[in-house]
Amino acid sequence: MRYIIIGAGAVGGAIGGRLAQSGREVVLVARGAHLAALRAGGLRLRVPEGELTYRPAAVDGPAELGALRADDVLVLAVKTQDTEAALAAWGPAPVAGGGTAAERLPLLCAQNGVEGQRLALRRFRHVYGVCVWLPATHVEPGVVSAAGTPLTGMLHLGRHPHGTDDTLRRIAADLEAARFGAPVVPDVARWQYAKLLGNLANAIEAVSGPLESEAARALYDRVRAEGEAVLDAAGIAHAGAAEQKEARGDRITLVPLPGGPRGGGSSWQSLARGTGTIEADHLNGEIVLLGRLHGVPTPLNELLQRLANTFAREHRAAGSLPVADLVRLADEAERERGA
Repeated sequence: MRYIIIGAGAVGGAIGGRLAQSGREVVLVARGAHLAALRAGGLRLRVPEGELTYRPAAVDGPAELGALRADDVLVLAVKTQDTEAALAAWGPAPVAGGGTAAERLPLLCAQNGVEGQRLALRRFRHVYGVCVWLPATHVEPGVVSAAGTPLTGMLHLGRHPHGTDDTLRRIAADLEAARFGAPVVPDVARWQYAKLLGNLANAIEAVSGPLESEAARALYDRVRAEGEAVLDAAGIAHAGAAEQKEARGDRITLVPLPGGPRGGGSSWQSLARGTGTIEADHLNGEIVLLGRLHGVPTPLNELLQRLANTFAREHRAAGSLPVADLVRLADEAERERGA
């Protein structure tokens, strides 16, 4: 199988680099300065064993590849807000022997949240969900770091909306050979919703920095409680903390890498890189949506969604709102909603 990594940033670059290291054929899809760097010098992957360089094909879209192969696997690793554009570009791509990518090829949604695979299923017949636990950073054009060892990350895999199949088991075997845990599960959404609850902290981190203070962690506890209440009201199951810890065990330990500490997660990185967009609409915004559908107030997640979008739109510095000010705004939001 050939793996086409659509969005070779932090997560996509780490997956693509490790697959290339294990001898799998990989194509990296990127744009702008990152694409130029990949073409000029290859992908530089900083991992605990050192900096590794791989030179897989790098393209900006399907046209450069001609007809896709029947054994291609598409790995969608763009941020959720960029999903529609990626699906529109890759879905109609022709496949050798007839048909299109949307009709014939497996599409793995290696993304935060749950919306990407919903969008994909409108266009693609064979959609797979991935619960991504992969601490990685897009350091600079052409450079990605992933600090986990002995495994680089944990990728729970399942068909969307449910089930498993032989294609998925073959993909899982390749990922496991590439230093990932890749459990194949029939209920991948249960793992993704558990990850979503953790990702509610992303907006806090993005606007006020890492959750290092007691005040920041206490605020996250309140935000998460909103999320759990919403999932309960919606009847949506999610994996518990003990189950998640058991799945990862001691197989993923983060170690310091050259070039400084990891600055923050995906939302923090979006602000730090000045992309102008952020995925809060599909993280905190997912909780807001479910809350509105099921009559559960979500003032804290509404606040974080609004602030994160404002920071991205106005190109404000990541982590520049003091935690004390964020807590004050959260208290005001709850009072206004009578929480």
